[in-house]
Amino acid sequence: QVQLVESGGGLVQPGGSLNLSCTFSGSIFSITTMDWYRQAPGNQRELVAQTISGGSTNYADSVKGRFTISRDNAKNTVYLQMNNLKRDDTAVYYCHIGNPWTHYWGQGTQVTVSS
Repeated sequence: QVQLVESGGGLVQPGGSLNLSCTFSGSIFSITTMDWYRQAPGNQRELVAQTISGGSTNYADSVKGRFTISRDNAKNTVYLQMNNLKRDDTAVYYCHIGNPWTHYWGQGTQVTVSS
């Protein structure tokens, strides 16, 4: 059984940094994407950052230059380094892993940016 566990969320002041981690257990074959999504209250879930097999990455315009997604295949982990956080970044952040057959989601971790 596959399980995704996120960590690293919390409360941070504007301008601060957080590093989210998502580690999966179990076997996932032919991973195509490892991503971070977020959902703020009243909003739809949106893609924040994506890493695709082969190494390319994509970012939402709102986080370009501030967030960096990376992965450690040996540790089954994907990271999201978030710098210069803004109040608008406040949301529940979800890890997602996809292959040609299934989508796997984590339980979410709360990020709150407030002074």
